[in-house]
Amino acid sequence: MDFNIFIIEDDDAIFRSLKERLEHWSFHVTGPERFDDVMNTYIKVQPQLVIIDIQLPMYDGFHWCREIRAVSKVPILFLSSRDHPLDMVMAMNMGADDYIQKPFHMDVLLAQIQAILRRTYAYSEEADDLIEWNGTIIDMKRGLIRKDGQDVLLTKNEFFILVVLVKERDKVISRQDLIRKLWDDEQFVNDNTLTANITRLRQKLAIIHLEEAIVTKKGLGYMAATL
Repeated sequence: MDFNIFIIEDDDAIFRSLKERLEHWSFHVTGPERFDDVMNTYIKVQPQLVIIDIQLPMYDGFHWCREIRAVSKVPILFLSSRDHPLDMVMAMNMGADDYIQKPFHMDVLLAQIQAILRRTYAYSEEADDLIEWNGTIIDMKRGLIRKDGQDVLLTKNEFFILVVLVKERDKVISRQDLIRKLWDDEQFVNDNTLTANITRLRQKLAIIHLEEAIVTKKGLGYMAATL
């Protein structure tokens, strides 16, 4: 599969450097035609991954993350010089899949990109189409859960976490194991990222009254309980 990466970055030097390195690895890289109308280019490109800076002309990266997440579950990776924990938490709560701080090492970024693409576009091809859990149908192809005729959409990370836990239902999965499954190498991941994704997953499960089905075992990890 050829992957298109959409990079929303207004620093020309950084954009050109990222484009050169990623195209060397056979990715197709595109940037916005205008920073006041990023969605126009996004819709034209239909990328498989979006990389966003926070500080941008006109509207910040959080704005464009909200706009993209409103219409798509495409993986979103923030790449920013802002290092305040609240920035990362805000990005995760808006549906971002990861957050990397500048300055960054290109090999680390490439590892993150490959891990995101692998878990997003390869995992579901190996899985069964439907999984039943607590009267809920987990639709592997569409990346959603359905109960009593109501559909709940999840981001790729939320969906992956849910599937990992449900496949080992009633068994505790450690935070470290979840991080390894999600990001392949835990040294690249801030522990807060997993916490933010679990919180968002519970909030969405609350829509179908299943928030208590994801159980925290203090000091051990998480479990998808059979209620």
